Amino acid sequence: MRKNHEEIWSGCLRLIKDNIPETLYSIWFEPIEPMNLTGDILTIRVPSTFFYEYIEANFIDLLSMSIRKVLGTEAKLEYSIVVEKNNTKGKDLTVKYPGNTGKNLSNNPIPARIKAGEEFKSPFIIPGLKKVSIDPRLNFNYNFDNFIEGKCNEIAIAAGKEVVERPGKTSFNPFFLYGGPGMGKTHLAQAIGIGVKEKYPEKTVLYISANLFENQFTRASLNNNRNDFMHFYQMIDVLIIDDVHEFAGKKGTQDSFFHIFNHLHQNGKQIIMTCDRPPAELEGLNSRLISRFKWALTAQIDKPDYETRVKILQKKAYNDGINLPDDVRNYLAKNITGSVRELEGAFISLIARSTLIKKELTLETAVSMVDNLVKKTKKDINIASIQETVCEYFDMDKNLLKAKNRKREIVQARQISMFFCKKYTKFSLATIGAETGGKNHATVLHSYKTVLNLAETDKTFKMYINDIEKKLGVEL
Repeated sequence: MRKNHEEIWSGCLRLIKDNIPETLYSIWFEPIEPMNLTGDILTIRVPSTFFYEYIEANFIDLLSMSIRKVLGTEAKLEYSIVVEKNNTKGKDLTVKYPGNTGKNLSNNPIPARIKAGEEFKSPFIIPGLKKVSIDPRLNFNYNFDNFIEGKCNEIAIAAGKEVVERPGKTSFNPFFLYGGPGMGKTHLAQAIGIGVKEKYPEKTVLYISANLFENQFTRASLNNNRNDFMHFYQMIDVLIIDDVHEFAGKKGTQDSFFHIFNHLHQNGKQIIMTCDRPPAELEGLNSRLISRFKWALTAQIDKPDYETRVKILQKKAYNDGINLPDDVRNYLAKNITGSVRELEGAFISLIARSTLIKKELTLETAVSMVDNLVKKTKKDINIASIQETVCEYFDMDKNLLKAKNRKREIVQARQISMFFCKKYTKFSLATIGAETGGKNHATVLHSYKTVLNLAETDKTFKMYINDIEKKLGVEL
């Protein structure tokens, strides 16, 4: 007997619940109602346009997997969106899955060597001649229209727009963007890629993270396809590499990127890089690669000021069709002073919770919901902030952590620093070691285990760890 729409959706929810945290499940999936099932098309009702767009942006792969597993490989999804009060009443808005209204940013097929009948999964080439299409990996939402300009980023935006006009032909090649986490580096880098694709559809654009690039290089090396890997990247017209600081300590990856960089630059191809610091402060990278980075126009994206934060919230509310009162907007902008990501996260949390409990967006509601978040917003925890905190606690020069000094107190501080870096950041052991005076991954792992053991057996040492953890804004 064929299941009805409620049974199908219940089956989807069981799969979804197993794959995401309970808090996300309760906020984003419990409010959804199954409406009807017509053939292989399931219609679900969501509370607002904001809900629909957030689910599309963050959970579409999970939704797709769930509905196809429960309903079959031909299953399709439609959204019935509750129309907001300020819009036409009486009829919900229906959007068909996947609902992406963005422009076509696909690259044209390029010649490649690939085995007949084999799907092109990896961005390097393997034997057998064929034309392949390269996914540019661009998110259309990360365009210039959605990027708010302010004093914190005006130079970076102006340079980025110049790159769009003449990619590879300006003095902004390579283009090096740097700033702290959540400041918008990835957004701006992708906006440039999107701009190039819209102006020059024939150009091949590729956005890729340094971590994924390194993984692909490793696979190519293991499969003895390193030359094909290099050849693939040398065919790109606009290469966007995100978080190049993650190349630290990875010699083989650095060597490959160095040769790819040289080839692209010499052939007038555009290179765009993002990083958490300027080239002069990078550690764990070989000198010839850093010298190439220093060729770049270097533009910083800093923390947004109050006026920019207000604009960001206005734009976000407008895009999501949310009526955000001025006092609520100003409260968020005044109190959340960290990254753009933190500001948008607070906004999303506020809207989601307000929708769930069906309360209007008032200043009182905003304060009660996000005051705890605002007051306890932790500073960014990264390698640099950990090193500064540890050195401040032990009243020592930060440079001593990276020096070849074997004094007991310096070695101890160095080990504690590496311990916290491994525990509270996502950086690889190689990167942590490179940032701590060129240590290797084995030294970082040894330091981590040493600190764990000492914290269990030495009360004074345990006190050090607890005190520093509090200064970092975390607790055991």
